[in-house]
Amino acid sequence: MKREPSLQITQNDDHFSVALQGVWVKESIQKLELALNTLTCKPKATYTFDLAGIKDFDTYGIMLILHHVKQLEAQDCTVEKIGASTSLEKLLSVCEMHYPKEKIQEPKEIFILSYLENVGRLAFEGYKTLATFFSFTGELAHFVLAAFLKPQTIRLKAMLYHVEQSGAGALPIILLTSFLIGIVIAYQGATQLEKFGANIFIVEMVTISAVRELAPLLTAIVIAGRSASAYAAQIGVMKITDEVDAMSSMGFSPWNFLVLPRLFALIISLPLLVFFADIVSVFGGMVIATTKLDVSFVEFIDRIKATVALKHLIIGLIKAPIFGCIIATIGCFRGFQIDSSTESVGKYTTISVVNAIFWVIAMDAIISVLLTELGL
Repeated sequence: MKREPSLQITQNDDHFSVALQGVWVKESIQKLELALNTLTCKPKATYTFDLAGIKDFDTYGIMLILHHVKQLEAQDCTVEKIGASTSLEKLLSVCEMHYPKEKIQEPKEIFILSYLENVGRLAFEGYKTLATFFSFTGELAHFVLAAFLKPQTIRLKAMLYHVEQSGAGALPIILLTSFLIGIVIAYQGATQLEKFGANIFIVEMVTISAVRELAPLLTAIVIAGRSASAYAAQIGVMKITDEVDAMSSMGFSPWNFLVLPRLFALIISLPLLVFFADIVSVFGGMVIATTKLDVSFVEFIDRIKATVALKHLIIGLIKAPIFGCIIATIGCFRGFQIDSSTESVGKYTTISVVNAIFWVIAMDAIISVLLTELGL
């Protein structure tokens, strides 16, 4: 019959003898833990663990012994282990070899140094991204120029496919957002114009604000949300599946096959979408002008012909290909940044949308300031 586990502690001045006896297995851990907790280290003390009395053991019992041995050694006590059988000695050496290392306490973090480190890291990462982006746009400009010098290299079928996906596919959402924008502008303006009896000025308010600023901007934002994310995800997945590398190894240029068709598709389709958004948003304003201010459709159209200059429509349409170029460039650039992990697909897809929307708004602000300074 197996003996109950026990330990006997004898003391001779600064020397402690700890005789371990019985069965040191998992079922005995709780009892043995309470007994071993009575061991307290005295300065310069020596502890001798006599393991000859252990009749049976497993990893749990050995790890419990090692745990208390390490605690004593950490308090500058000298620990010896004697009397272990061959099998016990082997298991003891294996457990000691794989015993968890004590974590080195990290120095206390200093806020200002940590903050400066984070700022420096972000600045360096921003510099690397900016340098990579300039390199990307330089290569893109080279291939665009080469495509214009050799038009037969332009993949017309792929470009028309992306015109359909990025342009025609966006018509429903453009229709809804543009109509609502026209309604909002007209409704808010009508409330104020009614107070002064200047109902007819609703025409200029709706038409100029829609065709010059809001329709191009909101259309570009919608396309940025749809197409920049799609371009980044499509190219990124092709990188993960090594399709881009396979394409290059077969002698096909990823620029001609992946980037240029998407770039040209948005440059072509965005002005058409903006023109469509202009018509829908003005129509939305006409509906509110008719129902709330008693300005009929005929009066509204006649007023547009008489007072609204054609330059406002042209300015809005000129912005469109610029916005399309920005969206396609950022979407493709972020797509090529995706590495072999699926996590980076979500990361750079999100970044592409955020970057595209930001730069569309920033470019719109720059163009507006320049045109105002030029008196246009």
